[in-house]
Amino acid sequence: MAVFMVILCVLFVLCICSALLRWNEVRYRKKGLPPGTMGWPVFGETTEFLKQGPNFMKNQRARYGSFFKSHILGCPTVVSMDPELNRYILMNEAKGLVPGYPQSMLDILGKCNIAAVHGSTHKYMRGSLLALINPTMIRDQILPKIDDFMRSHLSGWANQVINIQEKTKEMALLSSLKQIAGIESSSISEAFKTEFFKLVLGTLSLPIDLPGTNYRRGFQGRKNIICMLEQLIEERRASQEVHQDMLGCLLSDENRYKLSDEEIIDHIITILYSGYETVSTTSMMAVKYLHDHPKALEELRKEHLAIREKKRPEDPIDWNDLKSMRFTRAVIFETSRLATIVNGVLRKTTQDMELNGYLIPKGWRIYVYTREINYDPFLYPDPLTFNPWRWLDKSLESHNYCLIFGGGTRQCPGKELGIAEISTFLHYFVTRYRWEEVGGDKLTKFPRVEAPNGLHLRVSHLAN
Repeated sequence: MAVFMVILCVLFVLCICSALLRWNEVRYRKKGLPPGTMGWPVFGETTEFLKQGPNFMKNQRARYGSFFKSHILGCPTVVSMDPELNRYILMNEAKGLVPGYPQSMLDILGKCNIAAVHGSTHKYMRGSLLALINPTMIRDQILPKIDDFMRSHLSGWANQVINIQEKTKEMALLSSLKQIAGIESSSISEAFKTEFFKLVLGTLSLPIDLPGTNYRRGFQGRKNIICMLEQLIEERRASQEVHQDMLGCLLSDENRYKLSDEEIIDHIITILYSGYETVSTTSMMAVKYLHDHPKALEELRKEHLAIREKKRPEDPIDWNDLKSMRFTRAVIFETSRLATIVNGVLRKTTQDMELNGYLIPKGWRIYVYTREINYDPFLYPDPLTFNPWRWLDKSLESHNYCLIFGGGTRQCPGKELGIAEISTFLHYFVTRYRWEEVGGDKLTKFPRVEAPNGLHLRVSHLAN
């Protein structure tokens, strides 16, 4: 009897699950929608998407083509894996499309962050950001700070086993803090680092505001960071000193872009967040790929040793040095392509609109999934091979389907700043040290590129 009851309960649960799945499919079976599955009510297919990542996308494309519907990260979503259509979407944002990032990201990064705003507000905020990180600012103010930081951060690594993942994370955050507010490695940077890491984890989570969730921790991290930045702004105004850093520019009466304190704080959080993951992960993966490809490492080291030979030991990297690092730039692009740190971008419809012959309802997200373009053999011959030399042909950077740094009016404004940071890191790393991997650490590529247990290197001095 007991066995019969268990079987009956199992059958009942299966019937309920089947009914829920069926009901959710019927809810979204509107005329004109692209094919696809919607998964469970509320949760949709988020679990499968986060667990399977690229395989989930490939399986759905095999069943439904390069344009299909799903329900991921809390919202009905159309996924586009078509290169032509993806380029059209990125180039035509104003025509019924606005940024469509997950609610958790919008909540934690702030309503004034550049990824959340659109139209004239986006144009103004982007202008104020570019004023901080344009080539002149990088050359005259930011690059000297980056060089000074990297020279110090990379000292004393010889004869140690280091976790390069942790080192590059610290590097990306602390370097940005120095550029933004002149903050050195100190008690405030340690406190900031703790809260910032909570914030980062919270941005890619379901917006469930319950104790113990990444969303709750991330939002609390944001609140604590706001308190620190408000105090810093108050101290700056009280002192009336002139500071040659990004915060000094934002607070200056001479700045043509007048921002409220809320906008300034969201700007700072956005700069920290957008540069943190791309710079840290690209730096880590460049070290990994160079270790695995000795010829590329030899070529890179040759480029940087030639720069050092013309300098005294204390001389910093300058703008001309940075512009001469052609192979380094190629390594950075190839690392970004092969590792695919950014899988795609999200847009949201502001009205019912037709795309690819289908009618997309107002309020739906469109996931412009660019990951597969990075492995297109027609664009990148032998695409799974690490080959920086392919990027020495500068026309590849401007190719219509090169979307490594985004596209359209939302191409990453910090692209050149990020390249400057990674180039300077590689300069001091390869001219000071040699390294070998220890521990056989594994890497995961989705939803973030990371080494779950760290990436450990045994570092030693480079012989003269």
